[in-house]
Amino acid sequence: MSYSEATKIKKIKTRPKVVTLSSTQRITCPECNNNKEFLEVSDGVILTTRFVQNTDGSFSQEIDDSQVLGQVQFYCGDCGTDLTQFHKRFLEMLF
Repeated sequence: MSYSEATKIKKIKTRPKVVTLSSTQRITCPECNNNKEFLEVSDGVILTTRFVQNTDGSFSQEIDDSQVLGQVQFYCGDCGTDLTQFHKRFLEMLF
């Protein structure tokens, strides 16, 4: 998804629905029932990538590091509904 598409999703205004999940339940969008594709959108990010130049002049990526300075939001990847209330659960299940 491109930056402009993510920006459009952030502008969608929806009524927040409070939904609770058991510890084994999958996150499911209450609007469209999507339970597979989601977006995490972070504001104010510093992305640092370290490269090494090879003997042939090409470059290889060594390390990727990011620092989020702003707000992080979580959206349905299908309909764009704000699912930020599930972001903590998402982080708990991220392996």
